[in-house]
Amino acid sequence: MFKSSFLLRPFVRSYCRSLCTLSNSDVIVDPVLVEGKGSNRTVILNRPSVLNALNYSTGSRLLQLYRSWGDDPAVGFLILKGKGRAFCAGGDVINTYNMIQKGNIDECKELYQKIYSLAYVIGTYSKPQVALLNGITMGGGAAISIPGTFRVATEKTVFANPETLIGFHPDAGASFYLAHLPGYLGEYLALTGDKLSGAETMSCGLATHYCLSERLPLIEEQLGKLITDEPSIIESSLAKFGDVVHPDRMSVLQRIETLNKCFCHETVEEIIDSLESEAGKTADALCISTLKRLREVSPLSLKVSLRSIREGRFQTLEQCIIREYRMTLQAFFGRITRDYCEGVRARMLDKDLSPKWDPPSLEHVTSDMVDEYFSPLTALEPDLELPTQQPEALPVLM
Repeated sequence: MFKSSFLLRPFVRSYCRSLCTLSNSDVIVDPVLVEGKGSNRTVILNRPSVLNALNYSTGSRLLQLYRSWGDDPAVGFLILKGKGRAFCAGGDVINTYNMIQKGNIDECKELYQKIYSLAYVIGTYSKPQVALLNGITMGGGAAISIPGTFRVATEKTVFANPETLIGFHPDAGASFYLAHLPGYLGEYLALTGDKLSGAETMSCGLATHYCLSERLPLIEEQLGKLITDEPSIIESSLAKFGDVVHPDRMSVLQRIETLNKCFCHETVEEIIDSLESEAGKTADALCISTLKRLREVSPLSLKVSLRSIREGRFQTLEQCIIREYRMTLQAFFGRITRDYCEGVRARMLDKDLSPKWDPPSLEHVTSDMVDEYFSPLTALEPDLELPTQQPEALPVLM
């Protein structure tokens, strides 16, 4: 078993525990704290009891701050971090589930409009951002950090896009940044929900810098002294505290040739056939564990997520986010499938870890279902309108 993999059930339990109380989290008065008075501002996600998960209040406050600082010549750059043991574990999943069950779809729309707009604002921001990924960084946490200028990983970083585990799809710009990872790593991460360590995020380009967590106070102190909006100056400051790190020899990144061989295919069925062939030849642990994951997640989510990443290879960040918003509305409305609600129920509420997916298997997933997932809800349903005052982001991952 390679180091970056995880046993699905223990991970799901941990992930669910981290988010299962989200619906009770609105009592926190200040979801976002701000420090700094000089040329920079430090933004602190302040919901540590729920691993700094994003809700409407957090998204609204962050958008307000970023927009105000974008026009403020006194602010040169931003630092974004999380309080506690997480950077950000993602979105407010339980609350979203409850809104859907109550028929409050408009509230769901408003929440995800905020999160997706925030991801786009950060990806097209006129000023540098330094995200300190010192802990859990998943889903929406990746959405508000990866599109930014600098991402600092540590030995505590745990990165993942685990959306297929709950019958969903990588969203909020994920199909853009995952599509630009080396080889077919993005497809692997999107379909399996596997996690990466800090060293692995640095190696594959998700992080731009790596340092031991004990050195983060020094980085913040040094950055706090800078009076600049120049990325090269910030880069030089970060480099002074950087540590050289390489993935463990058992890392999935050390098996990139096998991963590419299996995940380069056009369909999920062909990917599974390739994994089964490799596993049969050598009893390869990577292929065996990957097959196990793929057989436990939503079949429709697998096909939808694969197509999303493939389209993301040829789309801008803006196009990806607008498309993902369409997909998200389809998941919430449940006209094609109610896999999202079923996944949340099984993984995070009842915790029986036995979701009843519909369709139940890949052979029952039709091309019409997948096509509809990428279509607007109705002819009158507007696409997401993103702020376009900033220039379009370019791929930052190699």
